[in-house]
Amino acid sequence: MRRLPALLLVVLGAIAGCGEGGAASGAAVSVYAAAPLCREAGKRVRAGGLTVRVVCLPPFEKSGEVDLATAGADARRATEDATSVAYLEAPGPAAKFSRPVVESAGIAWIETSSASTAMDRIISALDGDSSSPRKAVLDEVG
Repeated sequence: MRRLPALLLVVLGAIAGCGEGGAASGAAVSVYAAAPLCREAGKRVRAGGLTVRVVCLPPFEKSGEVDLATAGADARRATEDATSVAYLEAPGPAAKFSRPVVESAGIAWIETSSASTAMDRIISALDGDSSSPRKAVLDEVG
């Protein structure tokens, strides 16, 4: 996995701004997962008093070709969700298009072949500091 620690910092910083006390116990955060990673990422888990919801994105490949409009729309969807803490992307040509969109919004962008490993690291980060989920995730992945 690349850039996990820096991404966790961004994620935690963004959520830290969500109220003076950070994230409330029982609050939900979202991890967006590209289609090839979705099944392995799971659907919903608990970490650090938070519910972590996995949002599965539609595929951006059609007939072996990357549909850049769909890849961009997937990335923008994650940036429009104030609960986003991470975006999981499989290695491949779409990564260079989704990464700048996601990172510019202060969300951890994680390129990985193993969604379960990435989710383990995200959960670990949130277990350690759920008061500032985006920062915790960015610290872990950066």
